[in-house]
Amino acid sequence: MKAVIFDLDDTLILERDFVFSGYSAVAKYLEVGRGLSAERIYGILREEFESSAQNVFNRMYDRLGIGYDEEDIKSLVRVYREHEPDIGFCGDVLPALEELEGSGCSLGVLTDGYLVTQKNKAKAVELDKYFEAIVYTDELGREYWKPSIRGFELLSGKLGIPLSSFVYVGDNPKKDFEIMKNSPIKTVRIVREGGVYSEAPYGGECRENKRITSLKELKGILEELFL
Repeated sequence: MKAVIFDLDDTLILERDFVFSGYSAVAKYLEVGRGLSAERIYGILREEFESSAQNVFNRMYDRLGIGYDEEDIKSLVRVYREHEPDIGFCGDVLPALEELEGSGCSLGVLTDGYLVTQKNKAKAVELDKYFEAIVYTDELGREYWKPSIRGFELLSGKLGIPLSSFVYVGDNPKKDFEIMKNSPIKTVRIVREGGVYSEAPYGGECRENKRITSLKELKGILEELFL
């Protein structure tokens, strides 16, 4: 039996969808707390994000000519990270999962990121309804975020399948494929249009075994990976 393990952001869901959902929550928070127009705030945040994902809240305040301090930014970050997102799976996810299950694969998820944020995303898409095992690496500690092997070892124990029969599907070339350096895990990179890391450089020497643009391609390449 094989195990197909998925990353979450820009693999099963679009990170941009979460970002914009978070901006909507922040805009509503500022409308209530500071009497600002939620529609205007949301528009500014999206515009600034398209320019750069760095320091978006700071740049929003600068554009409005409103003074702020570190606590103001922290409060917006907290709202952003802890909001209940309005998101869904990418369109290719459920058909691909159905095919993989039909071929006898076990399915799991391993995801980095702040625990409350990732769990809220998982709740929004009912992740546990579709996957046998989920590991949130932040529960283990930041040092066990990818490319640490610890999360994969936990999944191996939960699923009863050895790492040599694992395929990990991720999008981030900075860290998702470095697991191959110290394990027999095979990897697949999905490159989605608009993905946050679709143009990012690799973070190390490892390269994915296969590259796809849709999860519907997965079932067809599993046999190639395990020849």
